[in-house]
Amino acid sequence: MNDTIIENGIIFRPDKNFHSGTISIVNGKISDTFPDNADRINAEGLYVIPGLTDIHFHGCVGHDFCEGTDEAFKAIADYEASNGITTICPATMTLPENELVRIMRSAKTFSQKNSSLIGINLEGPFISRSKKGAQNPAYIIKPDIEILKRLQKESGGLIKIATVAPETEGAIPFIKEAKSLAKISVAHTACDYDTAKSAFEAGASHVTHLFNAMNPIHHRQPGPIAAALESSAMVELICDGVHIHPSIVRMTLKMFGAERVVFISDSLEAAGMPDGEYTLGGQKVIKRGKIATLEDGLTLAGSVTNLMDCMRCTVKEMNIPLETAVTCSAVNPVKAVGLDDVYGKIDTGRTADIVIMNKNLDIVRVIKA
Repeated sequence: MNDTIIENGIIFRPDKNFHSGTISIVNGKISDTFPDNADRINAEGLYVIPGLTDIHFHGCVGHDFCEGTDEAFKAIADYEASNGITTICPATMTLPENELVRIMRSAKTFSQKNSSLIGINLEGPFISRSKKGAQNPAYIIKPDIEILKRLQKESGGLIKIATVAPETEGAIPFIKEAKSLAKISVAHTACDYDTAKSAFEAGASHVTHLFNAMNPIHHRQPGPIAAALESSAMVELICDGVHIHPSIVRMTLKMFGAERVVFISDSLEAAGMPDGEYTLGGQKVIKRGKIATLEDGLTLAGSVTNLMDCMRCTVKEMNIPLETAVTCSAVNPVKAVGLDDVYGKIDTGRTADIVIMNKNLDIVRVIKA
């Protein structure tokens, strides 16, 4: 796009507050110069926020990231961008290594021609069978550092998060070595407090969809959630209004602080699609309204809501301040995957991924770089 000046907007600044002002985009980046020949956008009365980043979702509009094709990747990236999610870090499912290798190779090629794909979230296969959720148990294996190294090499370094259940055989030594390859996330786990604490001490620094697919907090058996709180780990929350009760979202923000919480969608291919039958990791999924389950009708199979709608949900239905919601949807996700020096802030030198919204949080315009 041409150099652009966005005037009179209500801008979300790096101090995580809104301020009236004007910003300049030169050569796809936020600039402190204001070219005379730049296009001008009047954003009076409109919010101007960084583009959102979803670091944990599987698909949308009838496509799954694990299809591993340019067609699927482009459809996913285009849908997400149209909804103000300008950068993505999609999640894999628990699959055989050869399938994961194919996906890694394809994602690497796609990322070289489409700047939306900034990473991969490896959600499996190093998880617990008892907390598998909608993951396919046929392909669950114990943590294997050599497999992770091979997958990271095939992806060209795109794996930003790798999940592990800390109670599985060899998990703690795996974490100690794997933390140099990617952010290690505690996920799909039946571990107790002490085991989770050991994982964080070994180098785990993230928690996948907090509360979901893990033991809950109990006053005598605090489990992984309490261990995460006492660590410095960042934690994901699925904010679709289905997976987590609004009071728990508010409680989590008070407990962990807004700087450690990452809103995610965990959406599957049914997002942006009508009710019906879909698939996730080779398993049939039924979408009815805002809920998607496996065939048993009980096991939640991810969400059918994109991250922008999740952000709106927290503001409009959960009484979360907009400043907090933007922080957890745009700033913290890129911090969690180590790319906050490039994305997530409207600040000089950052990539100009920007969403302009009205007071109802409807998108007026999306600017990508």
